[in-house]
Amino acid sequence: MGFGTKVNCRLCRHYYITWDPRNPNGCRAMGFKARLMPSTHVVKTSGFACVLFEPRPRAKGR
Repeated sequence: MGFGTKVNCRLCRHYYITWDPRNPNGCRAMGFKARLMPSTHVVKTSGFACVLFEPRPRAKGR
C-alpha cells in the first residue's frame, strides 16, 4: 500500500476499540491509541499510508 491508499482499520486484525474515551481507537501492531482512526493518524504524522494492514480473518459460517 502506497501513499494515498485509504486503509480501513475496522477490517484490520490489529485494530481494536479501547476503553479510553479520549482515545477510543487502537492499533496493536504499532502500539498506540488515538482519537482518530489509526490509519488516519499514521498518514497525518508520517505522510504515508499504513503498511502493517492485515485483513481480519472472517468468522466461520460467513
